[in-house]
Amino acid sequence: MSEHPDHAEHSDRRHEGFHYSEEDVQREVTELESKSATAARIFDLRRIIGGLFVVYGVIVTITGITDSQSAIDKAQGVNINLWTGIGMLLLGIFFLAWLKLRPTPPAVSPEEKQGE
Repeated sequence: MSEHPDHAEHSDRRHEGFHYSEEDVQREVTELESKSATAARIFDLRRIIGGLFVVYGVIVTITGITDSQSAIDKAQGVNINLWTGIGMLLLGIFFLAWLKLRPTPPAVSPEEKQGE
């Protein structure tokens, strides 16, 4: 069988010297919450969507500016690339302005939750 018949007791003894105080646990939770809030701000969808629309809007707008007359004639005389690019730019700027004007609120710490 096993060399250590009391393996379960042995694993419990390994952690006997490690006792975490409430303050240690609370500090760890606070650090994790702040890291989570930072990640939420970095990966805010408004930033990603706005950035992509601005980049693609610039590309499509440049394409629209440099379109030949035959490409415009294919779209019944409308420079569709130019207008679509401008629309994408405006939408991207809207998302980025929204992010700037209404940022993601910081996470509420447990101490503040208890105080309410």
